[in-house]
Amino acid sequence: MAGHSKWANIKHRKGAQDKKRGKIFMKLAKDLYIAAKEGGGDPDTNAALRLAIDKAKANNVPNDNIERAINKATGNMDGANYEEMMYEGYGPNGVAVMVEVLTDNRNRTASEVRHAFNKNNGNLGENGCVSFMFDRKGYIAVNRSEHTIDEEEFMLEVIEAGAEEMETSENAFEVFTTADSFHEVRTALEESGYTLEEAEITFIPQTYTSLQEEEAEQLEKLVDMLEDLEDVQEVYHNYK
Repeated sequence: MAGHSKWANIKHRKGAQDKKRGKIFMKLAKDLYIAAKEGGGDPDTNAALRLAIDKAKANNVPNDNIERAINKATGNMDGANYEEMMYEGYGPNGVAVMVEVLTDNRNRTASEVRHAFNKNNGNLGENGCVSFMFDRKGYIAVNRSEHTIDEEEFMLEVIEAGAEEMETSENAFEVFTTADSFHEVRTALEESGYTLEEAEITFIPQTYTSLQEEEAEQLEKLVDMLEDLEDVQEVYHNYK
């Protein structure tokens, strides 16, 4: 999985998220809602809900907000019915783009997503047109500056926990797992005392596309516009 490093994007993305705190809370609440709706309100028996709660807490979502979203999903409160969808398309120079949404209005969301693609030199495609270029993986990043870690010992530890691969950069260890083994590896690292800078199930590109400066700026505008949409949860692409 060489070259699949996500670390360089994490700090920039977190800074951008801080400026959109209200929208981030809303998107995380939707994650909680759909996880509880599909698997029940008990995080001990619902791994997806447990992951959504961890992600919400990592972003400082208040406990009341978390409980409210779960209660809506489990029928204890009235609320909208959301569904998960994935839109696929192409950005500048054919960059593969996937847009994960959680919506209570398909028509509204489709129109907004299509508008974002059209306005930024992209094209919304059919289902499956680019998803085959990505692998669904667990991703965990450990900040090396916060720990004194021997690389070989850490590698043995994550492999024993069930990880598939690890990459090392100057600032971080990046651990990749299957989606099924993600929680087990995460729990093992947390129980060993590591502080996880990032821990999520994500889509990792199999190959990457390079862009000229102007095309890269267009792609950034496309991603920003998509992420500003209320129904959009995540945007994935294969631009390096």
